[in-house]
Amino acid sequence: MWVDGEPRYIAVLVHGYGEHLGRYDRVADVLVRHGAVVCGPDHMGHGRSAGDRVLIEDYEDVVADLHTVVESARGDHPGLPVVMIGHSMGGLIAARYAQLHGGGLAALVLSGPVLGRWHAVDELLPLDEMPDEPIDTSTLSRDPAVGAAYAEDPLVWHGPFRKRTIEALDTALRRVDEHGSLGALPTFYVHGEDDELVRPEDTRAGIERIRGADLTERLYPGARHEVFNETNRDEVLADVTAFIDRALA
Repeated sequence: MWVDGEPRYIAVLVHGYGEHLGRYDRVADVLVRHGAVVCGPDHMGHGRSAGDRVLIEDYEDVVADLHTVVESARGDHPGLPVVMIGHSMGGLIAARYAQLHGGGLAALVLSGPVLGRWHAVDELLPLDEMPDEPIDTSTLSRDPAVGAAYAEDPLVWHGPFRKRTIEALDTALRRVDEHGSLGALPTFYVHGEDDELVRPEDTRAGIERIRGADLTERLYPGARHEVFNETNRDEVLADVTAFIDRALA
C-alpha cells in the first residue's frame, strides 16, 4: 500500500499477466501525490502471491480476490471513493469487477486492456503444448530501460503460458462480452496505437460491448503496450489524473 498524508480517494491497481504490483511504483507515486491511497493485489500465481506460477483456472476467483482487497481498503478508509485502474489482463479483470461491483466504484481506467479478443488466446487455444517463447521486451515501451528491467525482474514470469490459463482467459473474454454495458460508470480507456501485444483493433470490439454512458478514450500515437511506462508516461498519467478529478467532481 502507498499513502502519504490524508487521502481523498482509494486507487486500486490491477496488474497484467505474468507481472506484479511492484512494477507500478511510478504510477503509485503519481497517484499518491494526486491524493490517493494506492493498493492492489499480486494475482494468484503472480509476484509474491501463492499458487502455481501464472496458473489461473477461473478468472472469477481473481475478481473475488480483488473484491477482498477493495473491501479491506474501504474498511481502512471509510467513505472514500474508489477508482480502479487495470492494465492488460488486469483490464479484463477490472472490467469484470466493474460489471459485478460497479456500483461501488467512482471511476474505472483501462490501459491496453485484454477485451473482445486477444490474438495470443486465439493462437494458443488449439495447441496441446504451449510454446516456450519469451516475450519480445521491445514491445513493452519505446524506453529500452523498461524492457531491460522487465527481463531482469525475478518476480516476473518468463516461462510459457499454462494451457488452463489460456482456456480461462477465453472463458473470461466471452463472459465479459455477454454481460455487456458498464452503465453510468465513468470509464477512461487508454491504449498505445503501436501496441503489438494487445492490439487496439482487437480491444475495440470489447470496448464496444462494455461501453456505457460515460466513456472517454485516448490512443497515443507511437506508444506500445505499457503506456504507464512509455516515453510519454507523464502525459498519460496527467490524462489519468485529470479524468479522475472529473469523475470525482
